[in-house]
Amino acid sequence: MPNHPRLPVLVARAALPDRTPVQIETHLAHRGWTRAWRNGIHAFHHYHSTAHEVLVIARGQVRVTVGGEGGPPLDLHAGDVLVLPAGTAHRNDGSSADLLVIGAYAGGRDWDLCRPEDTDLEGARARIAQVPDWDTAPVDDPEGG
Repeated sequence: MPNHPRLPVLVARAALPDRTPVQIETHLAHRGWTRAWRNGIHAFHHYHSTAHEVLVIARGQVRVTVGGEGGPPLDLHAGDVLVLPAGTAHRNDGSSADLLVIGAYAGGRDWDLCRPEDTDLEGARARIAQVPDWDTAPVDDPEGG
């Protein structure tokens, strides 16, 4: 897994509590995180080499492993926000049946889906290096995770 060479994973606990999906999408868009989607998180390690991603837990709970095999697990609950710099591996390691995640991308960048077994690592690292930093964090004062 390439992960990001410089930017850390950020976690903001209970940063967007009691919000509808539309309210979350609107909040993210106002901060420059667009191309929103609603779903869950893949149950296999993957990363995006062309965009920074934010995941907002709109409903339910999930355990996400970040950084690849052996990486730290994060238990996330409704209202929590996870910011994944380009290249950061992540995987759903179990969730509640009612899980709903709102995802979006910094600057509305196009995203790709990279799996370690199917992606050229050096090519991915070159793409990650070209992704500009985000202008505004999706929420105020997220903490490194």
